[in-house]
Amino acid sequence: MSSEKQTAARLMVQGTSSSVGKSVLAAAFCRIFYQEGYRVSPFKAQNMALNSFVTAAGGEMGRAQVVQAQAAGVDPDVRMNPILLKPSGPKGSQVVIMGVSQGNVTALRYHGEYQRLTWPHAQKALHELLNDYEIVVIEGAGSPAEVNLKSNDIVNMRVAMEAKAPVLLVADIDRGGALASVVGTLELIEPEERALIKGIIFNKFRGELALLQPALDFIEERTGIPVVGVVPYFKIRIPDEDSVAISEAAEMPAMSTADQLDMAVIRLPYISNFTDFDALQDEPDVSVRYVTELSNLGHPDLIIIPGSKNTLADLRFLHESGLGNQIYKDWQEDLPIIGICGGYQMMGRLVKDPLHTESDLEEVPGLGILPMVTEFYPQKHTVQSKGNIQSTRSFFQGCTGESVAGYEIHMGRSISDEGQEALFELTSNGVSYDDGLQSGNGYGTYLHGIFDNDHLRTSLLNWLWQRKDRTRPCAATQSQAALRESAFNELADLVRQSVDLERIRRIMGLTPVEQSSPKGNS
Repeated sequence: MSSEKQTAARLMVQGTSSSVGKSVLAAAFCRIFYQEGYRVSPFKAQNMALNSFVTAAGGEMGRAQVVQAQAAGVDPDVRMNPILLKPSGPKGSQVVIMGVSQGNVTALRYHGEYQRLTWPHAQKALHELLNDYEIVVIEGAGSPAEVNLKSNDIVNMRVAMEAKAPVLLVADIDRGGALASVVGTLELIEPEERALIKGIIFNKFRGELALLQPALDFIEERTGIPVVGVVPYFKIRIPDEDSVAISEAAEMPAMSTADQLDMAVIRLPYISNFTDFDALQDEPDVSVRYVTELSNLGHPDLIIIPGSKNTLADLRFLHESGLGNQIYKDWQEDLPIIGICGGYQMMGRLVKDPLHTESDLEEVPGLGILPMVTEFYPQKHTVQSKGNIQSTRSFFQGCTGESVAGYEIHMGRSISDEGQEALFELTSNGVSYDDGLQSGNGYGTYLHGIFDNDHLRTSLLNWLWQRKDRTRPCAATQSQAALRESAFNELADLVRQSVDLERIRRIMGLTPVEQSSPKGNS
């Protein structure tokens, strides 16, 4: 820890349970303070998620803190999420410390001695951020009142006490039981922890605020802690932290509409980086649905096989569910198939894991769409990549030679047959190499964020409409960067209007700010 005086103001957002909206509210506060001219950093000591990102330095971190960093107008830094757990099976996770994979650890082992060993990394990262920024917005995980996990806690109250951070406790009022969850949480934590909770926020409220007021009065009287905000239920396009959103979504069968393309994403048991498809969901002429059952696949305009944290297990799922055989048949009938990262690996002839780097399986036959074989190795490849589109076939005709950028996170190496044309020529860390493969209308790439590339995405959509003998029924949308900025500003406006911001500033020790045009809205 640094001996320098840490002058950063700090605010911690904790929840009464998972999925109450902590990540999005933390992003909102990051954007609000950024708009006010502060240099802001997010922080979450430990994140469990399959949505991850690679920083410019090549470190891996959770997407939630990446989104919060973008809201704060700063580059993502692994110190913002020093510990990342990526579930790889029912009882274990891959552990990433300060951006570097440490291999797989069982949950029982992690929550014992191993978790205590990770605390110094979180502690050091926290204090460095408190030195380097003016405000640090800290996010907790789950609930601080999980008595079976508290002894080894490194993400909730232990962080709040280490940072001496005031805590806002967030409850999801939409799911019911919010009053009891607030009172119960406060009853189960220690007195010194309770003293750090300076405000309560009810999130996802629907209805008339006047009808809720008696409940707010009761909570303040019962707990002695002020309610500092009631945030309405909203649908603003901010990327989700994990797969809860798609896991809880009802599976949709194929739907034929005149003005939308039907895109089916295979919802693998260990799906990762499903934020790859946010850019498609933002398009008005696209319907993205997630499929786990063969009966619901139908005949979409495009099938996407996403990334996976356990490629061999998910490949076996495709075979056993019948989806794999149907995808192969659809490809033979010229239906476009796109695989990303793990999905790309599955499209080859064979996936091998002789050292059990990712699972207990040693090898599983691939779908046989792409002429390649993939083998797993212990060393993880994590880089940001950029380059150019090489392919001149199919939808790439509309964007050949255009720039392309994304990031790679994989432990497998794919070797294609000789004479194959790559989709992209990429460069990372000063090294140039080919990526991606095409066979018929089957396409695969290791590049996450591929659809965020506006020219490529637009070319794909135009081509898919042409296959239906139609021109695209809408104009090209804004760039992904512009849409993201608009969403952050909209979120900040909503939260600013829904919370007592001056009270929160006083809780943080900030001086009142003059009302002016927010930076992000200029």
